[in-house]
Amino acid sequence: MSAPKAGIRFGGNAYCKRLLADENGKLTAGKQFLAGVGAGIVEAVFAVTPMETIKTKLIQTNQPMISGIKTILKESGIGGLYQGLMATIMKQASNQGLRFMFFNWYKDIVTDNGKSSLHPLGALLGGMMAGCFSTFGNNPFDVVKTQMQGRDAHLYKNTADCFVKIYQAEGLRGYYKGIVPRLGRVVPGQGVIFMSFESIQDFVSKFVE
Repeated sequence: MSAPKAGIRFGGNAYCKRLLADENGKLTAGKQFLAGVGAGIVEAVFAVTPMETIKTKLIQTNQPMISGIKTILKESGIGGLYQGLMATIMKQASNQGLRFMFFNWYKDIVTDNGKSSLHPLGALLGGMMAGCFSTFGNNPFDVVKTQMQGRDAHLYKNTADCFVKIYQAEGLRGYYKGIVPRLGRVVPGQGVIFMSFESIQDFVSKFVE
């Protein structure tokens, strides 16, 4: 589901940017953040929550995909695929808000506000930096999301209760568990995604403009 997730994310961001842009098509850093938040909410509802719930439970129960999905549906119904929806919305909204805000700020600097094109290697570097920036900024939401979608989700009344109990048990460092492997996954991944998007966008624009 990574392909539809990326499509929903970038499509949602483009739509939100059009809604928030001024008469000259420009957006402030705050509006870039809001456009990313909108994209994150859309992808959380339509792709990320069911995908992450399935992934988390398959890992914890050591089951193959098909039988694992059947187990989830048997035990919890369709609603079982949406465990931790609010936590996922919070994670993805902050994630994409920070990520798109940083990347567009970086792109404006590198291209002198669109006066020159962004080289693929420049997009790769910008995407990697945006991934690093967003990971440090929203890792607490990722930790809570994982807890709310795992087998121990029943231990928490809701997302807020999960936040509180993690802090009571481990303090602030509890919110940054797993940040190193997450950086190892997110940083190169976002570099490739942003580079691919910018390259595909430039290619397609030659035929539609």
